[in-house]
Amino acid sequence: MIRKLATAAAVGLVALPAMALDLDKMSDAERNAFREEVRAYLLDNPEVIMEAVQILEQRQAEAEAAHDFSLVEKYAEPIFNDGFSWVGGNPEGDITLVEFVDYRCGYCRRAHDEVAQLVEKDGNIRLIMKEFPILGDQSTLSSQFAIAVKQLNGSDAYKQVHDALITFKGDINETTLTRLAESLGYDAGALLAHMNTPAVAEEITQTRQLANALNISGTPTFVMQDQLLRGYLPYRNMKALVDEKRSN
Repeated sequence: MIRKLATAAAVGLVALPAMALDLDKMSDAERNAFREEVRAYLLDNPEVIMEAVQILEQRQAEAEAAHDFSLVEKYAEPIFNDGFSWVGGNPEGDITLVEFVDYRCGYCRRAHDEVAQLVEKDGNIRLIMKEFPILGDQSTLSSQFAIAVKQLNGSDAYKQVHDALITFKGDINETTLTRLAESLGYDAGALLAHMNTPAVAEEITQTRQLANALNISGTPTFVMQDQLLRGYLPYRNMKALVDEKRSN
């Protein structure tokens, strides 16, 4: 009897309802014997532990995905229509891809070309870029500069500067930003002055508040339609997700 209970309990680490076995109703001798049988069973069948861990991880992943889905649904308006984030690709596309980006993030830099490839090859993706500087002062300066360019010079200028910043090698400071602005034909003085205005700060603040609400703490983080994608994804994975979204 104890052997059968031990086997059931070991498997029950994953699936057996708690009410099926009441240790409180056992005598001390029965409880000790039961524990020894469970230990012996697990030592003889250690794969049961890995099976339990795998099922637990699967359940946790499913729970996290469901929670992320509810977050995207709750905050859909600021995610997809905040009124200030840069919108590119096909504005009328049937798939919307949102990226929270930090210019000093190595994985953001790695993802840059692959996101561009996805958007260009597909032709029907609406791309939204959210400035989310989290890696220090140079990240903040980069985002302030990009937003200032967008506010003063428009969407096309932002895209040009965004591409330059995400591939920039070296330190970001007023000197390098001045050179970058001048090389692209923009008024460096006006941009540097505008970087520290409330209008620029407000965009960054609102994006940070949204990221906090979505439990986003790293970059890149993507939102594709109703799904949060935390971390870098190579082109083939993003393409597969786009295809999956369209087939559902």
